[in-house]
Parts: sequence; C-alpha cells; structure tokens
Amino acid sequence: MIELLGLFGLSKQAVRSTLSRMSQKGWLKSRRTSRYSFYSLTPKCIELLEEGARRIFQPRCDPWDGRWHLLTYSIPETKRQLRRKLRRRLLWLGFGTLNHATWISPRDLRAEVEQIADSLNLHSYIEFFTAKHRGFTSNKEIVSRCWDLEQLNDYYDELLKRYGSFFEEYQNCLKAGERFEPQECFIQRFMLIHEYRFSPYVDPNLPLELLPNDWLGERATQLFQQYHDLLDEEAEAFVDSILSKAPEVNST
Repeated sequence: MIELLGLFGLSKQAVRSTLSRMSQKGWLKSRRTSRYSFYSLTPKCIELLEEGARRIFQPRCDPWDGRWHLLTYSIPETKRQLRRKLRRRLLWLGFGTLNHATWISPRDLRAEVEQIADSLNLHSYIEFFTAKHRGFTSNKEIVSRCWDLEQLNDYYDELLKRYGSFFEEYQNCLKAGERFEPQECFIQRFMLIHEYRFSPYVDPNLPLELLPNDWLGERATQLFQQYHDLLDEEAEAFVDSILSKAPEVNST
C-alpha cells in the first residue's frame, strides 16, 4: 500500500495513519503478525465498494416508463442528523428536490429507499408515491427545476477535454506498436477513476428521454469505459507485481 500510494505523493506516515483511521471506523480489519500489519475489507466496506462499482461501471440505461416516483418526509428537529443523512443518500440515489421536503425521481427506487429507511430507522417519517404528471409544465421543465444539468454538463465537458487527449495519445501509441509502462497505466487508470467517480454523486442518471439535446454525459461515460479498458490489463499487472512482494499471511 505504501509503495502504490507513494506514486501519488503520499508519505509512509500518511498511508499508515489513513489505514489506522479506516480500521477505527470499521472499513478495514487489521491484525499484526510479527512486524507486519495485515488488512482486509469488512462486510461494510465490501458493500460500499460494490455499490460504488455498480454506479460507476454499470449505470442504469433502461427507458423511462413516464412515471415519477416521489418521496416525502417529516422528520422532527430532534432527529436533524438523520435528516441530513437521508438527504445525502437521496442525492446519491439520484433524487432531485421538488421542494424542501419532497424528492422526485423518474426511476423506481423504492427498494433502495426501503434499505435507507431500515438503516436509519425512519420508516415512520417517510412516504413513497408513484404518479403520472398531469400538467402544467413539461417533464423537461420539471427536470430543469430539480437538477442542475447545466453545471453537470460543464463537468463532463471538462472531463472530455482533459482525458480525451490522453485517450487519443494512448491509441496512437498502440497503433505505432508502442505501449505505456505498466506503472504509468496504473497511475493513469487511478486518476481516471478518481476523476470520474464523482459523477455518480452529482449525476442523477436520468433516462435519455429527459436529458437536453446537448447532453455530454453519454460521451463522457463512453470515453471513461474505453480508456479504462485500454489501461486495465497493464494496470492490473503492475498492481499484481507490487502485491506479490507482500509476505505470506499466517492463517493461525
């Protein structure tokens, strides 16, 4: 871990401190054998990583059925911390704010909402509805009120400009029979994922029918997937070469 993260300017102490804090917060399990520290993922961490991977690498692309799904809540001030947690999770799911206590999505996310209600013990404060819009504005106007797609489009535009040139350079190298060093592929892949992983936090993953004509999200997603696939094999080989240096874990 120290060797891999050192490639991004992190010191040994910074890595050790981060791993220690992650262990204290329940994201990692740690144990010492002789002079070595071994870390493994906890179920909580695995669930988070799997959910993040689905959002990053397998975004929903099913067509819209024309229905809206609304969530309302009335959470007392004494539980405002839970209210803040609920809002953060609704944003992660892609909900938009129709008003201060009514959230809306074109996706049927009832199962995901139920999981949130279970984890936060908020069932008695939340209601969930499915409805058809009957007027008096268009569905795209509703989208413009509930989500800032213009700012999101600017984010994708910057991503395309920054990584489009890297992708083109690597393609040209491959055509010329050249390849990047595995270490460079690992660094490029890491930074690509690091930059792109913010998109699930800010992109509601709306159906194509509700997106503006100049939408850049699809192009950005395509660039991310293609560039990631080009870098993946060499990057994985580099990670494996580093991990192979680790001492054997004593199972006792």
